[in-house]
Amino acid sequence: MLFGRGFRVPAVLVAAVLVAGCAGRRPGGSASSGALADDSPERERQRVEAHAHYASAVAHEVNGDVDQALDHYVQAASNDIRNEALVLEVSRKLLQAKRAESAVELLERATKQADAPASLHARLGVAYAQLGQTDRAVNANRAAIRKEPESIVGYQNLFVLYMQARQPEQALEALDSAARLSRADVNFLISVGELYGALGAQDPNFREPARARGLAVLERAAKQPIDDPQTRLRLANAFSLLDQSERAAPVYEELLVQVDDIPVLRESVRARLAEIYLRSKDSSRAREHLEKLLESNPTDAEVYYYLGRLADQEGRFADAVEYFSKELLLSPESPGAHDRLAIAQIRNNQPGDALETLERARKRFGPTFYTEYFAGIASSMREDYTNAVQYLRAAEIIAGSRHVDQLDASFYFQLGAACERTGDYAAAERHFEKCLELRPDFPEAQNYLGYMLADRGEQLERARELIAQALKAEPENAAYLDSMGWVLFRLGQTEEALKYILNAVRLAEEEDAVLYDHLGDIYMKLGQPDKAREAWQKSLGVEDSEAVRKKLQPSRAGDSR
Repeated sequence: MLFGRGFRVPAVLVAAVLVAGCAGRRPGGSASSGALADDSPERERQRVEAHAHYASAVAHEVNGDVDQALDHYVQAASNDIRNEALVLEVSRKLLQAKRAESAVELLERATKQADAPASLHARLGVAYAQLGQTDRAVNANRAAIRKEPESIVGYQNLFVLYMQARQPEQALEALDSAARLSRADVNFLISVGELYGALGAQDPNFREPARARGLAVLERAAKQPIDDPQTRLRLANAFSLLDQSERAAPVYEELLVQVDDIPVLRESVRARLAEIYLRSKDSSRAREHLEKLLESNPTDAEVYYYLGRLADQEGRFADAVEYFSKELLLSPESPGAHDRLAIAQIRNNQPGDALETLERARKRFGPTFYTEYFAGIASSMREDYTNAVQYLRAAEIIAGSRHVDQLDASFYFQLGAACERTGDYAAAERHFEKCLELRPDFPEAQNYLGYMLADRGEQLERARELIAQALKAEPENAAYLDSMGWVLFRLGQTEEALKYILNAVRLAEEEDAVLYDHLGDIYMKLGQPDKAREAWQKSLGVEDSEAVRKKLQPSRAGDSR
């Protein structure tokens, strides 16, 4: 998945809590990293026993005897209680096995040792938390913070504890205390920023303060030198987590240069950049990174989807068809891919191809609301209005009462228009009225219904009211002006009608046969036959019409509608 490559901080935090502290080395070989110097014979004997128990634990673990293995691990750690790495490893195994009591017993002994490191106190806090002993868990983590303020683990644990207890104020206070450290390194600061982001994501009431404070911490991190690509990636992801795409983007761009020879990381960064630029409506940069992703992986269906979406938004419908075709080729089991291609084909004036795409979807998945709805639109484009009505009515039945939200104003507009073209005016009026009930401020539907009524000489006052509403929304729409002129002509207000028609002719983006036909009728009604004939001839020059040619016959010179 293109945008599935990234970090989701809350999950990371839970994992961090479970493995609080360093992983450590197994005993054996040189001195353990956390052991204190003690060369006494008794200490050496304990180390030998620790090694023996550890070896037995590994053998039992390999054989699947988990309980025996854990018992020996505990004995190993008990005999080498000052070995930080060993105690951390064993306590982790105990916690994973839900033996928190044993983990607490071991960790309490370890933290009583002189100079016990912060990691052991933090792990004790995890063990207490698993037992539901929240107060002890908090105290243990605060002890870890006192021991080593620049270690993030204690703060992470406190954050999780407070959030689980639904105490976001205390969680914020813990993060604020971490943020106040003046000598924190870059990874510590990034971790604090991630935690602020997690707080804002989990509690909307704290989103804004968490975002502001998290951003301040990340800006401090950004000022430090960062040579490690993974650290730079974390910083960029943390900015994104705080909805700071404009700050994340340059960090990702710098990282892109840094990891150019690491394909997996490079493509992950490109994906994040594409996501940012898509979200910020920077289509040029989004397209640049998406096309680069295709160079590395030309079979990524998701990249074709986003490129198709961009092409559609920019009105490059032929390109959209090409991209969505490739998406469908790579994802033939996706109903959405079929629908997207069909829509692009409709917008690219390829209704026949759209019908073929929808038929393939119908055969693979069965009829759906969208296959029938888009087939209805494509059929209308081909002037096959009978089939258009059938497809749209099938879509209405499929939607039924369970998916009534699909039957919106646009749907009933399409159905009304198709019914009008088949001559079923009663059904058309019913569907247009339903359309306007769902969306009263739909000027195109107001004009269509108003013109249909005016052209049939029915409900002329209602027709004028509808067209007036459409004109109020779009006063310079030539089609609406023509409709108003025509309803006024039907009402006998010919002089006023002429003003609207002439204005429509002036504003029309291209010559319209119907407009000139109306103009001719109005001139004839006003007793200006020469101008009427001139208008009708212009109408025929745009589109041949038997009805208009008849008006030019001498025997009809004095006729008018």
